[in-house]
Amino acid sequence: MRNLIKAGVLVLALISGVAGHSQTDPHFSQYYSYPLWLNPALTGAIDGNYRVTAMYRSQWGGVTNPFVTPGVSADIPTNKNVSIGLSVMNQKAGNIGYNYLTGYATMAYNGIRFGYQTVSIGMALGIINRRFDPSKFQTGDQWNPVTGYNPVPSTEVLNKTSATAFDAGVGAVYYDGTPGKKANAFGGISVYHLSRPQDPFISGAVNERMPMRITAHGGFKINVNEDVSITPNLLYMREGNAQERMVGAYTQMRVNEATDFLLGANYRFKDALSPYAGVYYKNFMIGVSYDINASDLGRVAGNANNFEISLTLIGRKPAEADGIPFVCPRL
Repeated sequence: MRNLIKAGVLVLALISGVAGHSQTDPHFSQYYSYPLWLNPALTGAIDGNYRVTAMYRSQWGGVTNPFVTPGVSADIPTNKNVSIGLSVMNQKAGNIGYNYLTGYATMAYNGIRFGYQTVSIGMALGIINRRFDPSKFQTGDQWNPVTGYNPVPSTEVLNKTSATAFDAGVGAVYYDGTPGKKANAFGGISVYHLSRPQDPFISGAVNERMPMRITAHGGFKINVNEDVSITPNLLYMREGNAQERMVGAYTQMRVNEATDFLLGANYRFKDALSPYAGVYYKNFMIGVSYDINASDLGRVAGNANNFEISLTLIGRKPAEADGIPFVCPRL
């Protein structure tokens, strides 16, 4: 009975997400570790020759098959104040073989500067593919009132099980790169799904389109001393009728010239608290977080097993290439 209740709650959540025209895109607790998904204007905002980022999120493992979302991105700055990048992400959701695949090429212009104050503007162009596997459905015509569930394939006819559409996004980012300051501010805004791709899976809704995803993010890097900094940050995201509000902070502590530790947490209002830990080692950074669910679904599901792991590689510039410290617009 408990498993039946869990499944029912999840189905209701998914149905309300479609019927209410709400959030389609996955969200990440470590959103700052997957910058090209967050804002195309962050393309090339690094102290290095290139950056490669990998993200993996698993959620709702206590309710059904986990919703698994891997993503990878890569970006490079150039000496022309233009940076380019690529980002690919796929969400595999639940028991019905649903996949939500996105691929974007991003470009940002980083040449708007006022001293150490920098404004970057960017754009993203790509595709969205959504598909599901009807052989994994369990429908009413497979239920026999005497013998129960019959695994014989359903006779339900579906007009479309896969669709691909063009998508576009834009964004802008500001950050204060002044070295030696007590606090450096950063912030940005982005909009994805500008092309409003049509939703092919809502019966009879010829003009039903995916809502735009609007995101605002920002914070401060507060330098306590040469070895310790604290970065409070916030995020607001809205897609259709769904909105997400998140606040948090992390502390970065230098251990030696090659290693930094990071500890912190984010709180997603009416959803979850996400403790976070990370390590910088030379050109690598690894981060892990776990969502302690506080929503109604979490109370039904118990341990929902929501966790993320991120890995970033930054190809550093030679030490003599730039004598001015770079203050990274961490999110």
